[in-house]
Amino acid sequence: MIGIKQQEIYAKIIENTPNGIIVSNSNNEMVFMNDAMKKILDEAKITTSGDIYKALPQLKKIKLNNKSIQTIKIDKMIWHLYGLQLEENEKTLNVFILLDIYQSFIIQNELDANRNMVDELKEILEGSYDGILVTDGEGNVLHVNKSYERVAAIKVDDILGHNMKDLINPVWMPNSVAFVVIEGKKAVSKRQITKDGRNIIVTGVPIFDKAGNVKKVVINARDITEIYQLREELLKSKELEKAYMKNYSEFIELIKKGEEQILASSQGMQDALKLAEKVSNFSTTILVLGESGVGKEEIAKFIHRSSLRKNEPCITINCGAIPSNLLESELFGYEKGAFTGASAGGKAGLLEIADGGTVFLDEIGETPADFQVKLLRVLETKEIRRVGSTLSKVIDVRIIAATNKNLEEMIVDGSFREDLFYRLNVVQIKVPPLRERVEDILPLSMYFLAQYNQKYQQNKRLTYDVMKDLEAFNWPGNVRQLKNVIENMTVISNNEYLQVEDLPWHTKSGKSVSKTEVNQENVGKELSLSEALDELEKSILERAKEKYKNTRTMAEHLKLDQSTVVRKMNKHGI
Repeated sequence: MIGIKQQEIYAKIIENTPNGIIVSNSNNEMVFMNDAMKKILDEAKITTSGDIYKALPQLKKIKLNNKSIQTIKIDKMIWHLYGLQLEENEKTLNVFILLDIYQSFIIQNELDANRNMVDELKEILEGSYDGILVTDGEGNVLHVNKSYERVAAIKVDDILGHNMKDLINPVWMPNSVAFVVIEGKKAVSKRQITKDGRNIIVTGVPIFDKAGNVKKVVINARDITEIYQLREELLKSKELEKAYMKNYSEFIELIKKGEEQILASSQGMQDALKLAEKVSNFSTTILVLGESGVGKEEIAKFIHRSSLRKNEPCITINCGAIPSNLLESELFGYEKGAFTGASAGGKAGLLEIADGGTVFLDEIGETPADFQVKLLRVLETKEIRRVGSTLSKVIDVRIIAATNKNLEEMIVDGSFREDLFYRLNVVQIKVPPLRERVEDILPLSMYFLAQYNQKYQQNKRLTYDVMKDLEAFNWPGNVRQLKNVIENMTVISNNEYLQVEDLPWHTKSGKSVSKTEVNQENVGKELSLSEALDELEKSILERAKEKYKNTRTMAEHLKLDQSTVVRKMNKHGI
């Protein structure tokens, strides 16, 4: 039931509305017309006619209780008209509401403008890279954009329409910023960890009503994982710089004192050094294995320095660099007149000179079969016999052999004696390649830089970016290649603080240069005949080295003496 006061209120609303309202009964007789309608229509004409359809036939077009607004023309003016039928106390009433089309147009435009504004705001919110979530004053989620799903790692469907308390989790969200803002009535920022372990910063800002109560909370969520990573890298770079300056100073002192040292930060290299130190005071033979350039000779020197023989000679013999026809005379020596061109007084061999000390036989896999037999005899009998002599001499030498080849495979193909392998392989030390001991790259780089700064009177420094690039490089040439790269930058770079573009494998634009591109640098240049021949010779030697691996096989295929191949490779820095 509608009370008397409510009826009065409704009557005031109807009288004051700018819309024209006319009501007729079931006999089509007018029973009510508000002031707005009186201004539009001729009230007397409608009253005297008795039937409103006769006075206003346009109303016949109106379908009652049709929810759509229809258009009619009254006295040359266009109006919007809406009709409905009501049942009141078993009486039927027809209600017609007339609306000025201009007002309707304005209202429609306002609705369209508001709708467009809402759409634009939605587009802006959805276009935000940060996650945005809006709740009411009780923490119910009213709106959430797609970015919030990405940043907070919570699906939109699991948030929208829910209360934030449903999302609280003791592990990754023990409390919601929305409730902290509602309770404190002020903006709040908190760091949270998402389900997938990322760091995000969540900021909640309150929106107040006229009474000062929080009616909405706007929450912004931003992924700061990358910022944390950058912060950690910055801290790491500062620590690296401190360590750099400390170690660099120590390296300078070592170099000034002339002390030799093997730098081993990696576990693999430390294990190799521990084994080398352990066996240093035993006279047993040692086989050092590892790729070319890893520092096998340094391991041999370390063993000698750590042994009781440290005050005796330590002689390094590169078996691959000595021509096979001279290898025996170089190692065992010869008597006078032993062969054409021999010294008149004869000559002691390197093994004899090293008596009491250590002999390092590098590239042992390059030795010819006839020499392997004689070396085996030396290992078994501890005796040597000069070329052209009938007398043997007992020697006391510690043999350390090294190779970058797989001797076991060479035994299978018949190029290395099995009995010699077992004689050499009493203790085996494997030196890991540089790419497997990244921890050694930085200290080695600093050590070499200190060496070359002193040698060339420079004051170059490694920057953080260069350090990272050095650590990321694959180093096919191992420590030897690293040493050459540091020397190259020390000599060539004009920068006191070495930059990434100073690295040999980078162009000035910072892009990597492939081996093929480097070889093409001289294409198009005007070269003299001798320069062109040198370039061709270098290219042929490089290809032969890649294909045949050792100088003996290279010499066979290039139809040259092994000594010539070695000399030419040294000439071109191969």
